[in-house]
Amino acid sequence: MSELLFEKREFKTEQILSLKATEFHNQPIVYILYDEKKRPSAYIGQTVQASRRLKHHLKDPKRNKLTKTILIGHERFHQSASYNIETNLINYFIAENRYQLKNISQTRSREMHHYYQKDFYNEKVFEEVWKQLQQEQIVTHSLEMLRNRDIYKLSPYKELSPQQVEIKNEILAFCKDHIKQSSHHVISIEGDAGTGKSVLLSSLFNTIQDLSNDIESVLNKKNNYLLVNHAEMLKTYHNIAKSLPNLKKKQIMRPTTFINQMTRSGEMADIVLVDEAHLLLTKDDKYNNFHYQNQLDEIIKRSKITIVIFDPKQVLKIKSYWNEKLLEEITNRYHAKTVTLTEQMRMHADPDILKWIDQFVSKQLLPLPEEKQGSFELKIFADPINFKTAIQQKDHEVGLSRIVSTFDFLHKKDGATYIVDEGGINMPWNSTNDKWTWAEHADSIREVGSIYTVQGFDLNYVGVILGPSISYDEEKDELLIDTSKYKDTGAFTSRDDMSLEEIKKAKEKIILNSINILMKRGIHGLYIYATDEKLRKRLIELKRSGKHD
Repeated sequence: MSELLFEKREFKTEQILSLKATEFHNQPIVYILYDEKKRPSAYIGQTVQASRRLKHHLKDPKRNKLTKTILIGHERFHQSASYNIETNLINYFIAENRYQLKNISQTRSREMHHYYQKDFYNEKVFEEVWKQLQQEQIVTHSLEMLRNRDIYKLSPYKELSPQQVEIKNEILAFCKDHIKQSSHHVISIEGDAGTGKSVLLSSLFNTIQDLSNDIESVLNKKNNYLLVNHAEMLKTYHNIAKSLPNLKKKQIMRPTTFINQMTRSGEMADIVLVDEAHLLLTKDDKYNNFHYQNQLDEIIKRSKITIVIFDPKQVLKIKSYWNEKLLEEITNRYHAKTVTLTEQMRMHADPDILKWIDQFVSKQLLPLPEEKQGSFELKIFADPINFKTAIQQKDHEVGLSRIVSTFDFLHKKDGATYIVDEGGINMPWNSTNDKWTWAEHADSIREVGSIYTVQGFDLNYVGVILGPSISYDEEKDELLIDTSKYKDTGAFTSRDDMSLEEIKKAKEKIILNSINILMKRGIHGLYIYATDEKLRKRLIELKRSGKHD
């Protein structure tokens, strides 16, 4: 027999007052207030005093237009459990993307915490709650399906790690301290791929926007923006904005759009958050309608406070190339403060696997770490068919498992089909493109994603094709990078402010950066297939030697 208490009521005074005679009175509960309009709204909360709390909502003009309520209790609920269920519901409602939520975030820090029997409430009880909501047709999709959506993974309500919470609070304090000061102020968030930079940024922007609507906050009525250079990531943030009250699509834009808009209006933004600033241009680019020399510098000039996400290991184009000198010039000019994320949040991998990848993208080849039962899977494949089958099987088992490749095969944006490794992998490059990101399409399991398709996103399992530009130097026993075989010609567009030697080094670094990004997409596993025969042979040898260590 279920211990779950689940009841629908009209959101009216008499219905709320009668709660005092029910099992929901003075007990920890979770509740959903909602309406059934064409574009429905909802508010999700938790309380130990249901009658008093809901009466308060009836007096609130932001809530009292909602017409129905669902009350959720459990015979073994306590406040930690109800708080956990509430957070889960908010995140999954955002992923459903059906309701305009009326929740705001700044009142409480959503930090990861453990409590007795958390897995029981977080998984078993929550699954039962969700099934009840499906039966009532409040929600539609399965938890598994929603869990794989990018808007779920980047939800501003995701629980943060202690390190993320500490840095978020430090940045909010920085904003409050500097918002009324003159000149320009910069704070940079640095971290390797998978350290939770985008999740932190999403949480930060939502809180800053909530505070801009809080009359008691020093950040009230501030004009803030989130700048996103990555087309797929821009889709994700725009979809998140559909579900939350204080996020506006018009305030989430491309960097060049922001620069040109502010230039035309002559306005100064208050707080600007820049996702993946390593993709910003460091020279003029007429194709992208950018007519200055450095996008970051131009953004800072048009903002009181600039919050920058930066990882120099993810630079992918010479026209965006950041060497240490250039970065130092910008940060010194504005006395930028730097905070650093160090915990690997995406990959459920042991340190020896992370070390193996880091050494690989430094061109060093190590024996594969010993396989451990139930842990992150790092596998090398000698046969392209087995490689494809393994990823397709993982997609069948857990979903969101995709094949990606270094940009070593022709790929044009002309609507034609281009094939990756015709004599081996023999699959088309990615083509699907609409409001959802590439990996979320079921058909994309039959395509190969590029670096521009998956940068910044999570996959459950990633199959990485190392193309012809990545070979093996037998004398030095290290990777050999042949930049002449790299097909992303736009990445290597030359510039006159760099020497030939600097450009040569930059090209090799860009290819190594792309490998680093691709290899760090998977949460549970990384499968590798090298098209170059010498490298493939060496990797198989390292696989065997690792088993004997």
